[in-house]
Amino acid sequence: MKKSALLFGLAGLLSTGLMAQNDRDMQFWRSYDQRGINVFETGKADTVAFDGVKVRLGGAFAQQFQSLSHSNSATVIRNDNGVNVNQLMDIGSGFNLATANLNIDVALADGIRLNLVTYLSSRHHPESWVKGGYLQIDKLPFLNSEVFDQIMEKVTVKVGHMEINYGDAHFRRSDNGNAFYNPFIGNYIMDAFTTEIGGEVIFQDNGFIAVASLTGGEIQGGVTNPGVRRASFIGKLGYDKALSDDLRVRLTGSIYTTGGSVNNTLWSGDRAGSRYYMVMENTMATTAAQFTSGRFNPGMRSNVTALVLNPFVKFQKLELFGNIEQSKGKAANESTDRTWNQLGVDAVYRFGLEDMFYVAGRYNEVSGSLPGGIESSINRIQVGGGWFITKNILAKLEYVNQIYSDFATTDIRNGGKFSGLMIEGVIAF
Repeated sequence: MKKSALLFGLAGLLSTGLMAQNDRDMQFWRSYDQRGINVFETGKADTVAFDGVKVRLGGAFAQQFQSLSHSNSATVIRNDNGVNVNQLMDIGSGFNLATANLNIDVALADGIRLNLVTYLSSRHHPESWVKGGYLQIDKLPFLNSEVFDQIMEKVTVKVGHMEINYGDAHFRRSDNGNAFYNPFIGNYIMDAFTTEIGGEVIFQDNGFIAVASLTGGEIQGGVTNPGVRRASFIGKLGYDKALSDDLRVRLTGSIYTTGGSVNNTLWSGDRAGSRYYMVMENTMATTAAQFTSGRFNPGMRSNVTALVLNPFVKFQKLELFGNIEQSKGKAANESTDRTWNQLGVDAVYRFGLEDMFYVAGRYNEVSGSLPGGIESSINRIQVGGGWFITKNILAKLEYVNQIYSDFATTDIRNGGKFSGLMIEGVIAF
């Protein structure tokens, strides 16, 4: 509790001092507060003048109160010490660890920006560690070329160790302390998120979007096992346009593919941890070691090809977002590929002065083949809402119900389910 109080106290002090500064926005940048909601790729509108090198310090803090219960019907299996490895941890109501991000953005030149995010506190790591950093280039002023100036009016280049741009769900998820963009408290069951080292080119013109990325294919760099490592390719095509004052339509299709990895992390790249602490974990689990509670990783660590279609419609105060996804791949010890499918449908309705309130609902299901050929599925319902106390302070409430179907009787997830209420407070600036 002392750590939680310290983090939120730091958030208050920083926000008081920093918000007093004028003009903290950056060029070609996504705001961390309420204004960043429903922003996907940063656009090409040059709305902020460059007036010299500028460093912007920001932060994001989140804490949850959890009141969940869980159950299963798995067969009793005892380890060498006589402990039933399929017996679920006894959980009740209480506060989770406060999570925190430190955001550093630096305007280096006209149209050239550095981004660096550090996790100050996360469920999985007790120490501070860097999520990643990248250079974003929207102009090339140092070339003094009219040709390149015209090209860069429609092109953005990113290089570094960065969040990959596969699909659109990663723009709407909670990222450790940064939970402003997510209308819910938990992310998708299969959470397509990771950071990789590489480069990305984004083309935007009159609503049309094309993205091409080439990365090292893993969450960390490495030069060992060269016969196993392959590069990853990420591609996206789409259209995003406000057709009127009341209607915005976006539709994108994305692909992620890699032919080989020592440890691919498309489905396990979030090392910060999930929001549903200790659900469906056994009595020997710890908060840090079992940090992905409630999620599902299909285990395609050697090679994977994933496709996703993301429709988004905003009509007046109503927002609809879809995630239709298929992933094929395998681990190094498997001889044939397996397939997992995911469907997610979000509905959000915002109301009140400056959309300060919202209600939201989500249906999410995944199904596919486990190693050994067992066909299983998981489905989840999330219903809740939020209150933007200010553009930098958000309170959320959520009811979640998740059910596991057709897992082997020897699997702890057999007959598994969890449900209950979550409350989350978020500060971002």
